[in-house]
Amino acid sequence: MSASSSSARPADLSVDLVVLGAGTAGLRARAVARARGLRVLLVDPGPLGTTCARVGCMPSKLLIAAAEAAHAAEGAHRFGADLPRRAEVDGAAVMARVRRERDRFVGFTLETTDQLGEDELWRGRGRLLGGGQVAVMGADAVERVVSAGAVVIATGSRPQIFPMFAGLGDRMIVNDDVFDWTNLPASVAVFGPGVIGLELGQALHRLGVRVRIFGVGGFVGPLSDPQIRDAARAAIGAELPLHPDARIDAVERTADGVRVRWVSEQAAGGPVEEEEFAYALVATGRRPNTDQLGLEGLGLQLDRRGLPEVDRQTLQIGGLPVFLAGDALAERPLLHEAADEGAHAGENAARLILGEPLAPMRRRSALSVIFTSPQIALIGQRWAELDPAAVVVGAVDMGDQGRSRVGLRNQGRIHVYAERGSMKLRGAELVGPDAEHLAHLLAWVHQLGLTVPEILALPFYHPVVEEGLRTALRDAAAQLGSTAR
Repeated sequence: MSASSSSARPADLSVDLVVLGAGTAGLRARAVARARGLRVLLVDPGPLGTTCARVGCMPSKLLIAAAEAAHAAEGAHRFGADLPRRAEVDGAAVMARVRRERDRFVGFTLETTDQLGEDELWRGRGRLLGGGQVAVMGADAVERVVSAGAVVIATGSRPQIFPMFAGLGDRMIVNDDVFDWTNLPASVAVFGPGVIGLELGQALHRLGVRVRIFGVGGFVGPLSDPQIRDAARAAIGAELPLHPDARIDAVERTADGVRVRWVSEQAAGGPVEEEEFAYALVATGRRPNTDQLGLEGLGLQLDRRGLPEVDRQTLQIGGLPVFLAGDALAERPLLHEAADEGAHAGENAARLILGEPLAPMRRRSALSVIFTSPQIALIGQRWAELDPAAVVVGAVDMGDQGRSRVGLRNQGRIHVYAERGSMKLRGAELVGPDAEHLAHLLAWVHQLGLTVPEILALPFYHPVVEEGLRTALRDAAAQLGSTAR
């Protein structure tokens, strides 16, 4: 923070470290700093309970689990089991379980904050005043001020809403709203085929909700490999309407919901189509909650997101005693990454206060999973981040993979990227059954720095889905000139 501030006033409390945000990153920063002997104050406006537990990872998986159960019942006839072709879904019962289990997960995260005293947690929105001070804001004014030796910003993110949805009123929803439903709606238009849009859109479809997913630019999740993206689009699009490159002509509020007019393929043109839905679920990305922190007063240049330049190794902002972590950093907006960043920000804040040199962050191998069916996953470097001339692409079409075919889950494709010369695994993009588990195996060997021949020397059982991964690795090995099988 700056050396002085015209907003300075006597502090109501003095601590070593202020952590703005009591989510996953903030709680980890607090825990690490306290273990180093620091006095820490958490500042959070609420609701407490972390994004993952309240409106993210856990409630979405509860909805997906219900959808998978209904889908499995409907598909039983393909195995010769005489069950009804259309599952009778009790929407109220589905959402009651989602809310009940969601509240249980939130309760676990609240066990930490509920035990904090008045000098450990202040409820309100934090704002940097400079001069080592942080204000806690009320409705429109400063309520209290704390002075600190350092600050960790871990304020999370929120859904990004574009102006085209402004007139929809209560018929526009975000993922936060879904998990408070007491029943399932008849129909939903989903805008954004990213992680949230794909997961919730497919889950709602499988639970009997009429769903149509719209996107722009042809993107499907974070996939960058054209063949893997096409495989994901084909698999999911075979089940429900998916338009990843639509031109939206209008989104209008009606008496009973939302009317959407669109052209399915923006580049190819085509007829204008129209359909009405009960709700528009907007999943068009998230933005960091940093716009009301007073960052503009730090004397640093801000980017288009309103963020100053951050040292990605130390997580420090400029040369100031301020650190940034979690979804507010927007580096890797995933829970395990937020936890790692929070821990590192807390450690470096402690080092700064204790007069120790800051430590560089050693990140784990990148790992991302989308829990659609088939699942989508990425590890290490994405295809778009690689030099095509420097790698070979080991591939397998999961349509012919034995164990996947046994379970009628033989969809998707795996691409592994291996470096010419060193033969090391550099990354992978995949869509297919059990991709969440295959991606973990790949992330582990990637982090260990193993070569393709070394990976192939590891055990593969039969018959398992992992044999499909071995096929892709064997393809890469052959292109590298290795005899490893």
